[in-house]
Amino acid sequence: MGKMYDTEASAKKCFVAGVWDSRIDKLEAQSLARELLGLAFTLGLVIAGQELVHVRGKQPKFGMGSGKAQELAEKASSLGADCIVFNFELSPSQQRNWEELSGIPAVDRQELIIKIFAERAVTREAELQVKLAQLAYSLPRLSHKYIDLSRQRGGRYGTRGTGETLLETDRRQAEQKIQKLEKELKDVQKQRQIQRKQRERHGLPVCAIVGYTNAGKSSLLNALTGAAVPVEDKLFATLDATTRRFEPAPNKAALLVDTVGFIRRLPHSLIKAFRSTLEEAALADLLIHVLDASEPDIESFYQTTNSVLCELGAQNVPVITVLNKIDRTDDSALENLLARFPGSAAISAKNGNGLEELKRQIGTALDAKFPP
Repeated sequence: MGKMYDTEASAKKCFVAGVWDSRIDKLEAQSLARELLGLAFTLGLVIAGQELVHVRGKQPKFGMGSGKAQELAEKASSLGADCIVFNFELSPSQQRNWEELSGIPAVDRQELIIKIFAERAVTREAELQVKLAQLAYSLPRLSHKYIDLSRQRGGRYGTRGTGETLLETDRRQAEQKIQKLEKELKDVQKQRQIQRKQRERHGLPVCAIVGYTNAGKSSLLNALTGAAVPVEDKLFATLDATTRRFEPAPNKAALLVDTVGFIRRLPHSLIKAFRSTLEEAALADLLIHVLDASEPDIESFYQTTNSVLCELGAQNVPVITVLNKIDRTDDSALENLLARFPGSAAISAKNGNGLEELKRQIGTALDAKFPP
């Protein structure tokens, strides 16, 4: 089966291309472009150059006009780029067309995110989830990974039918791998369910930390519990749910769960593969929604997280909104944010400011749901 491009090993320099049109306005496209740079940085790629293109109507061949596509391909070549990264999703045929035009790999936002997940997966469950997402992404793209796919191969009982093409063989093998991975993942997920039941037997309420990627969720977990979860100023530093016990108030214990961060246009294959991990939010007694107070796109990030929570069925779980990284904001900006998110807790997980007020809010919310 064809593999996704190893962008870190074979493409040290990338040219970032974005589009804006009637469906994506220029401000949103600029925001997505900034985020794409962050994704590329997380993979260790060097930005050779970038360009944002206005498209009046999406063209099926390249997602833009052939003339503009040729111009971007030439610019990427002149800058010595090893790949072109797009802020929109490429169809399999568009990916093939771009690669034929430019002579270098064409990588869309989906593939970039999946690649990051693959590099960051540590536990067996995360690895299985990422492999599933990779196969789901690669399956419709098998047709352009090979040369002479129309050539037929002879059949052999139990392996392939007479006259089955290379493409059909690889597609069938990929589907078999998906079925095998899904079965393995179900077995691993049973262990997660057992752990949940054990937590329920202890009778401790569960607080799930949710939010956009790189908002400071793991830093908050460490600050509240004294845990040592690795923290990086990169996207998707945490993929696995981490649970720690903490006391929001004297003689009041609860469990705090750190979850994988969300992102705009998160590939559906990843949402599906990571559903059991993401369900920690839907099954929690309280959500702690962490926002980066220094982020200019905070409103968009807030809406994205709420949208994913609704998709997971967690829209009715009580929520405490946390404005993190206030050490990076000025008083005026913070005042505006507090007006936009009334009742939120303003904190700095880094230096500890506001943590006592947050603990008080957590204790009050848990008392409301579980009266003493």
